Amino acid sequence: MSGIKTFSNETSERYASALFELASENSEIEDVEQNIILLLKTLNNNVDFKNFLKNPTNKLEIQSKVFSEISKVMGLKKTLSNFLQLIINKRRIYFLDKILEKFIKLSSTKKGKIDALLVSSKELSQDERKKINEEISNSIKSNVDFTYKIDKNLVSGIKIQVGSLLIDTSVSNRLKRIKQSMIEN
Repeated sequence: MSGIKTFSNETSERYASALFELASENSEIEDVEQNIILLLKTLNNNVDFKNFLKNPTNKLEIQSKVFSEISKVMGLKKTLSNFLQLIINKRRIYFLDKILEKFIKLSSTKKGKIDALLVSSKELSQDERKKINEEISNSIKSNVDFTYKIDKNLVSGIKIQVGSLLIDTSVSNRLKRIKQSMIEN
């Protein structure tokens, strides 16, 4: 992600930090994190729910009732349930997905985990992914949590992105560099 601070990014970070502090004070970080993962999964898999969140014409009372029911049905912790009501009243429910994602990242960072992206040209076995994870974790002396994707356009090789560091061993990248050097000469 870019380092540009937008209103939605700043707002989401502030609310995620506030929720993290509340969960920490109540010794509920793990429970709230599990609730958030479940809520995010529901949000990402349900177009109607996402549309409901993003619709600015919904009345506060309706949003409040819907989230009260969601909290009961999903068994959300009171800390998270109250937080959801707060962001509804502050008219920030529109940013819910970003806030929850930032909470997960903040929690991972506090646990010493670093998010990374592993992209390969073909399916890698569990052992291959585990070995790559161990090597990267050992080299940067921190636990790395990889998101794994396959990109057929890579031709061959892998790309690993850890923060702003990009390691690209793909044939596509080598060909691109050769082409660029030929153009420059």
